[in-house]
Amino acid sequence: MTAQQALDAANGVRAGLAEKLGIEFIEFGQGSVRARMPVEGNTQPYGILHGGATASLCETVASIGTAFLVGVDKLAVGIDLSITHIRSARSGWVTVTAVPLRVGRTIAHWDMQVHDDDGRLVAVSRLTLAVRDPAARPS
Repeated sequence: MTAQQALDAANGVRAGLAEKLGIEFIEFGQGSVRARMPVEGNTQPYGILHGGATASLCETVASIGTAFLVGVDKLAVGIDLSITHIRSARSGWVTVTAVPLRVGRTIAHWDMQVHDDDGRLVAVSRLTLAVRDPAARPS
């Protein structure tokens, strides 16, 4: 699958939380995945970007990135997410750059940075995912 085909397919994943958050994939490669999300509609009561929305952006991007690297016939599910919020965002978009640290047969690790429209660092995150066969899907 080419990078453009992966990008098109990732943007085709428009269901569930990714759709509600307005996540858009903008770059897809072996070495990184980039996506963005609007701040508007994803804020907490104080009018700033909700930390849970930022965490969801990070987990979504790394999960889909893992699926394309290991094969979309596999399940890539997050098992440990850490995120540190560095500054708030009140408007515009936030963009995550997700870099795979290691993607193996049964586990994957990703490092992510989230920036605002002005290039300021908003958050950093690490995600560990389990890679499983669909037959092993829990009921």
